[in-house]
Amino acid sequence: MAVSGSFLVPNQSFSPCMKPTGPNYSCRKQLCLKAALGNSDDEQGKLTKKEKEKDGWKIDYSNEKPSTPLLDTINYPVHMKNLDTHDLEQLAAELREDIVHTVSKTGGHLSASLGVVELTVALHRVFDTPEDKIIWDVGHQTYPHKILTGRRSRMHTIRKTSGLAGFPKRDESVHDAFGAGHSSTSISAGLGMAVARDLLGKKNNVISVIGDGAMTGGMAYEAMNNAGFLDANMIIILNDNRQVSLPTANLDGPATPVGALASALAKLQSSTQFRKLREAAKTITKQIGGQTHEVAAKVDEYARGMISGSGSTFFEELGLYYIGPVDGHNVRDLVTILEQVKTMPAPGPVLIHIVTEKGKGYPPAEAAADKMHGVVKFDPRTGQQFKTKSPTLSYTQYFAESLIKEAEIDDKIVAIHAAMGGGTGLNYFQKKFPARCFDVGIAEQHAVTFAAGLATEGLKPFCAIYSSFLQRGYDQVVHDVDLQKLPVRFAMDRAGLVGADGPTHCGAFDVTYMACLPNMVVMAPSDEAELMHMVATAAAIDDRPSCFRFPRGNGVGAVLPPNKKGTPLEIGKGRILMEGGRVAILGYGSIVQQCVQAASMLKERDISVTVADARFCKPLDTNLIQQLAKEHEIIITVEEGSIGGFGSHVSHFLTLTGLLDGPLKLRAMMLPDRYIDHGSPQDQIEEAGLSSKHIFATVLSLMGRPKEALRFM
Repeated sequence: MAVSGSFLVPNQSFSPCMKPTGPNYSCRKQLCLKAALGNSDDEQGKLTKKEKEKDGWKIDYSNEKPSTPLLDTINYPVHMKNLDTHDLEQLAAELREDIVHTVSKTGGHLSASLGVVELTVALHRVFDTPEDKIIWDVGHQTYPHKILTGRRSRMHTIRKTSGLAGFPKRDESVHDAFGAGHSSTSISAGLGMAVARDLLGKKNNVISVIGDGAMTGGMAYEAMNNAGFLDANMIIILNDNRQVSLPTANLDGPATPVGALASALAKLQSSTQFRKLREAAKTITKQIGGQTHEVAAKVDEYARGMISGSGSTFFEELGLYYIGPVDGHNVRDLVTILEQVKTMPAPGPVLIHIVTEKGKGYPPAEAAADKMHGVVKFDPRTGQQFKTKSPTLSYTQYFAESLIKEAEIDDKIVAIHAAMGGGTGLNYFQKKFPARCFDVGIAEQHAVTFAAGLATEGLKPFCAIYSSFLQRGYDQVVHDVDLQKLPVRFAMDRAGLVGADGPTHCGAFDVTYMACLPNMVVMAPSDEAELMHMVATAAAIDDRPSCFRFPRGNGVGAVLPPNKKGTPLEIGKGRILMEGGRVAILGYGSIVQQCVQAASMLKERDISVTVADARFCKPLDTNLIQQLAKEHEIIITVEEGSIGGFGSHVSHFLTLTGLLDGPLKLRAMMLPDRYIDHGSPQDQIEEAGLSSKHIFATVLSLMGRPKEALRFM
């Protein structure tokens, strides 16, 4: 791997480090950062540097608030500019400890942030944000970036209502150059910024940080190809942590990295040819404009790809100047490389390939099968997460169990996901049917058309993709699936509001964008039992495409079908759950539970309403809608989706049939026409105006009792 140079020796003398107070992990790079006590009153309150021990910095991952004397002096990147190598290493150690302490109290994305601590420190030491633009791909690794850019005091609010977002967000900080949440966007955005800079005559730097997982997305290759053609002066940092798919993709631990890129990167990491590059120092010196052989040798040690082989030449064929692999946890080397690339006189895109470890420096994360990728609150001493026990499973697990039951009796059923085996529940399917489960990487477009190809040959593909992620493959859904009437089944997880992940992951639009397609069957279950029936229904539909949506979170405790095997539903047939008088509430999807609660609240006021579960948005149960229209004075449609969804289809039908020409009142309740920020699920549903009390108040208002309704809002 990379060659580590000798570290700078600070001129100051340092106080010895105190011993850790928490349990000890036998880890070579285990750390304790406790404020050293001064020997005199004059020394009390002064910034105390820590001594780096022979085996590295020591961090005490206790339950107490960590002592971070150096980090306490860093409010913005400008405060880092005079730090030497020792200081930067200490800052990285304190930053890592602070992240573990904070996330242990809030939950969130842990290991990705721990893996880029040194990179973040080096980037902010060398570059000057917000003038220089740092674009983080996906963005779940930006906790250290947020801490160093003025948001440390608010980190305890991350992912909470009215708190910091879990991803970069432009209106949160000027240091967040580009919002993110989905993958493979950073190079495209960075290239746009670089071209804009040149057109406007500016001189700032543009740096895109992208992981090897995000590199599996085709958009990244499109951007690199265009960057090479335009010869734009920008820096691409490939953060290679050997996690092409999320570590939860496989129940037995991290999945084998997906695709040829992973193999190429692995060859680069294991190659010894880069060690022979010292002889190329003069050539490199001319390229980077360095003044000494020491500078050139540092770049040479990191194997510019003109000699190191397969992977690097791939990037160079795209027109990128390749440097790597670089040790992503060596602050000194990172700073040296970045400073020299920053001063390169030759324009053009440069790709720096760094190798990091997800969860670096925190033993429980390093040892965990899932690397503690996404966590709830946990004990920082042990990594033990405080997961609440629920009497029901998640909708995701019910989907997976139901699909396994279908696959046991039908060997034509196959499953596809886009690097989200754990998120979609298909890690369970993969365990049972390893040859029938396909992880295509973060490549939703490919996943959809790959599924279409499987369908042409008589297989029954279930394409499990989050609602918000399927947006990335929409043209393929239209052109490659629906237009050809191919029986691909789309399981759209995380439909509706998603809590702490916020608007980037909110599944607001799937009903609208799927139900407008002529051949698509569109379903949504009201509970986990209905979900199992819809999995069976999708498996039975073999003459056209179909989809069903289900929410994040746990089931409601519905009685499950025998052996967890669903029964196919009649296509386009809803059901009445409760019968009442003047008012009918027609719910679509999991929001039906709120409708039932509202009906119970109304019953306490001696108001009896009808509650119906639509089940299908397309085809609509027109007989049910006509029945509700003829037997009630008021119809309220309720859905956890955007404008243009289920309510629009109902109103369109009622308009065409003339059922709205008389006294019938129709109201549609849906998500507001704006993005709803992250927060608790209950806070989000309240902000959206879709809680049971909002439905209750809407009924009262339409019945001519608006003052009474207002008392409940």
